[in-house]
Amino acid sequence: MYRNTRFRDLMKGLPRGSFEKIVDQQGNDKHNKGFTSWDQLIAMIYAQVSGCESLRELKASFNGHKEHHYHLGTREIKRSTLADANRNRSCELFEHVCGRLIGEAHRQVRSELKDLLYLIDSSPIPLKGLGYDEWTKDNHNYRTQGLKVHMIYAPKQELPVQMKMTAPNINDVEVGRKTTIEENATYVFDKGYYDYNWWYEIEQNNAKFVTRFKSNASVESVKNIMSSEPDESEILKDEEVRFKHKRPGKNRINRYHVKSLRRVVVHRPDKKYPLILATNDFDRSAEEIAELYKKRWGIELFFKWLKQNLKIKKFLGRSENAVKIQIYTALITYLLASNMRQREGHEGAMKHWFSALKSTLFQRTEIESYSAKKRRRREKEFHHLQGNLAI
Repeated sequence: MYRNTRFRDLMKGLPRGSFEKIVDQQGNDKHNKGFTSWDQLIAMIYAQVSGCESLRELKASFNGHKEHHYHLGTREIKRSTLADANRNRSCELFEHVCGRLIGEAHRQVRSELKDLLYLIDSSPIPLKGLGYDEWTKDNHNYRTQGLKVHMIYAPKQELPVQMKMTAPNINDVEVGRKTTIEENATYVFDKGYYDYNWWYEIEQNNAKFVTRFKSNASVESVKNIMSSEPDESEILKDEEVRFKHKRPGKNRINRYHVKSLRRVVVHRPDKKYPLILATNDFDRSAEEIAELYKKRWGIELFFKWLKQNLKIKKFLGRSENAVKIQIYTALITYLLASNMRQREGHEGAMKHWFSALKSTLFQRTEIESYSAKKRRRREKEFHHLQGNLAI
């Protein structure tokens, strides 16, 4: 009886027929000489799950399981062929596939949750040295040379719902301004997205936001809405505020100056200064607002998990195309793994489940009918033994 390997089950989230349609639309395999885009995808996903750190290691490890290649629809790989494909085949195919899977994750989040919460942040991918400098040196900022991954993350389902890759010198708020705001959702972000006019756009789209005020924010108190004494909680202040100036400088107009905001000041025992939060949410309590901002660390932990468990710190190629393919493949792998974990009904930590997947990637899983047959046989043997004991 044939049973799928765990690797084959992983790829169920991306049917080959759907993938080939995208390949045909983009013409990626028009001039290939046997090594298809599907072969490339399978090899790169294997590199992500197995943790291979070089093309030589990837070739030896992947080709060591050649008896399973047929059921994956692939073949043995050559190091030079994969290197050429990563360097020369456009990363747009992988970007498109990644975007499609993220879109499916986004629809899942919206169908399962009524109270939508999204965390927004970015994370740098440092790339410096021979091969990288040729395309990263002119677009670096004072902190990073390489790339920056911008993401919107749904913490409840642990799923990215939007992703964009840019050079490090692109400000976070520039990407934020291009975000499609969802009605009735709540967005949590840090001071990298400090733009009063963008906050106003979120307000106009009937969405909520929670972020931080800068220490020099020119606002004045309208009224106090504190519901408890300051010494009874970590909330030091809770008040309605408005901006003092319509024009903050250089002929810029602050469109939020006619609207009220809420300022929540939170005590931090381990810090010298309190946390000053800005929000347009007047319905939640001050404690709930503070708790929402604490959840922002969820996206930081997600980036940390990706960098620790997938291959986006050490790359199999140094060209811009190869690096981007590997980053997109990391996200594709995470989304496929999340889909598979959900199908299996695993409720434990993703880290432990993913570790188990790594060590059982080419093991064959028992199909349900086979498992049920074995269970019935064990029950029959048990009852038979129990009957003999009664005699």
